[in-house]
Amino acid sequence: MEWRVRFVDYPSQFRSMEAELMGTVRTVLERGDLMLRQQLRDFEDHLAQFVGTKYCVGTSNCTDALHLVMRAAGIGPGDEVVTVSHTFVATAAAIHHTGATPVFVDIGPDHNMDVRLVEAAVTPRTRAVVPVHLNGRLCDMDALMAIAAKHKLVVIEDSAQALGASQDGRKGGAWGLAGCFSFYPAKLLGALGDAGAVTTDNAAIAEAVRRLRDHGRTPEGDLAGWSFNCRLDNLQAAILDLKLRYLPRWIERRRALAGIYQAKLSNLPQVCLPPPPNPGGPFFDVFQNYEVEAENRDGLVAGLKQAGVEILLPWGGRAVHQFPGLGLRDYAGRLPQTEALFRRVLLLPMHTELTDEQVGYVCRTIREFYAD
Repeated sequence: MEWRVRFVDYPSQFRSMEAELMGTVRTVLERGDLMLRQQLRDFEDHLAQFVGTKYCVGTSNCTDALHLVMRAAGIGPGDEVVTVSHTFVATAAAIHHTGATPVFVDIGPDHNMDVRLVEAAVTPRTRAVVPVHLNGRLCDMDALMAIAAKHKLVVIEDSAQALGASQDGRKGGAWGLAGCFSFYPAKLLGALGDAGAVTTDNAAIAEAVRRLRDHGRTPEGDLAGWSFNCRLDNLQAAILDLKLRYLPRWIERRRALAGIYQAKLSNLPQVCLPPPPNPGGPFFDVFQNYEVEAENRDGLVAGLKQAGVEILLPWGGRAVHQFPGLGLRDYAGRLPQTEALFRRVLLLPMHTELTDEQVGYVCRTIREFYAD
């Protein structure tokens, strides 16, 4: 189908950066700098500076970043890790692959973890909590860090969707023991394939993740133990380092687009919008996604598609605990806000190549659907 408004427009971004991207690729290939070379170190340094941490370690993707950090933190069989079910399966998978058990709490009105519910989920087996900063908005990290300190819990931030987002001026990925980022192509900072990173102020965690991502090898050439191959390759690192220069500009563009959605849809009672991008207040949102709730969601989805507007249902329309194949314990009815959300939720187009006119067309289509 030929979309009038794409959910993500990879070709347009490539055309806008073609000369720089191809120049970067040519430089890397001409030098033969393909693995664990200077371009990776440069990107790690620049990303740490952007997030506001001492260290950054590039990984093959965010799933591996989460998994390696948990192993580095000593999380393993018999442990429990509190997180949410409104997330990509990678969050729970990283917990599962350490041998630990994911324990889900419900979400709040902003679709992020309801931090008020965390304490009730803590047991003697709880070792960590993984807040998921969804759609470019941070969880309430002030409150969560206080709970974690009280119960001596490790905090590992799933910041896959929140690069550049902050609370009280402190960016996601700089609050807990470590932050984990995704540079999947659809992300605000996207690679040309899979890529991820870990940010931390803890030297021991940074060094452990460096070893774990590279077969357990030490700088001296020894093997510290059995491990994995989860390296961020140099070509992707060089591309990400190039794109990182544009990130502040891209964030402001997404906030401007969110402002248009807010202005054109805020008085429509059938649609519930995310918090607006207003200046001031503790939260600075970057709008990785524009996630809304809608009455007659399935009808609206069909209407938008018929009008040529490409939309997505997050995670295919189900929360993690709703996939029977994962073998998770029964949460049916125990996460009422999460389950209610998945009957109403959809993602509208949100990317920096969107024009004001395209957003206006999406909004007109939505209003016309409900007027009919």
